[in-house]
Amino acid sequence: MNSTAHVKSADTETALHTLGSLYKAAGDPLRLDILRVLQRDTFGVMELCRLFNMRQSGMSHHLKVLTQAGLLEPQREGNATFYRRPLLRAGDEPRYTAVRSIFEAVDQIQLTEELLDRIRAIRRQRSEQSQVFFARYARHFREQQELIANHQRYAQPVAELIHRRYPCDGSGNALEIGPGEGPFLPVLANCFGEVVAVDNVQAMLDRAGQYCEQQGLTNVRLLNGECPDVIEREETFNLVVANMVLHHVASPANIFRDSAQLLKPGGRMIISELCRHEQSWVRDNCGDIWQGFEPEELTGWAADAGLSQGETLFIGLRNGFQIQVREFTG
Repeated sequence: MNSTAHVKSADTETALHTLGSLYKAAGDPLRLDILRVLQRDTFGVMELCRLFNMRQSGMSHHLKVLTQAGLLEPQREGNATFYRRPLLRAGDEPRYTAVRSIFEAVDQIQLTEELLDRIRAIRRQRSEQSQVFFARYARHFREQQELIANHQRYAQPVAELIHRRYPCDGSGNALEIGPGEGPFLPVLANCFGEVVAVDNVQAMLDRAGQYCEQQGLTNVRLLNGECPDVIEREETFNLVVANMVLHHVASPANIFRDSAQLLKPGGRMIISELCRHEQSWVRDNCGDIWQGFEPEELTGWAADAGLSQGETLFIGLRNGFQIQVREFTG
């Protein structure tokens, strides 16, 4: 018998060690619970401490173990560190197969109502902080936003995409999430028979209302609230648009799930959004909660909501930011 028959190769040893660390990290109920709440959300250390009612030192230990095993990855947002599930590449390598199987297994277990209530409380707190910022700076919102990008840089390609996809003959309807002062509303109002704009900051809606009046837009309806409020009204749309909105909302993934419910069969969701960046000054100056998103994040959230990927365009800006214009279909 060949004496080397049972000797493992270096690659095999590495693969087995990786799998061993991964399954060991996942072999703790609390860590599995952490993976469950991070299915669609990104939370900071202190937020996770609130969710699970434990000290920071203990939570940090569990997060370190999960991160080292490749089940979580840290993400800097200003001075804070948040954690999310890793973006898994396509492939059948043992590690990716194992990670996917763990995620699929924990996702079948429903979160308790108590835990869901705590998650909702954190989202509300984030949302309230954002509302306070925009209420305070409503009159200077355009100037603040254009520190990142001039409106036309992303509005024009979004408008061109809409004009390619829709007859723009005054039929159908559209929803804009977070219209700001309303600069994109004329595009929608001239294309669709009815336009609804929803925002959770009344001061911003007031500015949008003034703009609509100045532009003579009589087919635009403004709603104070969020997407779930529109869903409760049982309204559906041919198009949902969100321009530079996701980095301001408490739970970006939920925008995709809500939009999927708001779309008519065959409807489209079109967004413009910042790609991931490291310019933390935007949090204080522009009210951003998130420092942009990897394209794969948006693709994953859309797929999870049952939306299919359509056209994608990337726009590079001189100040180092990059914008992604994305299309998804219901």
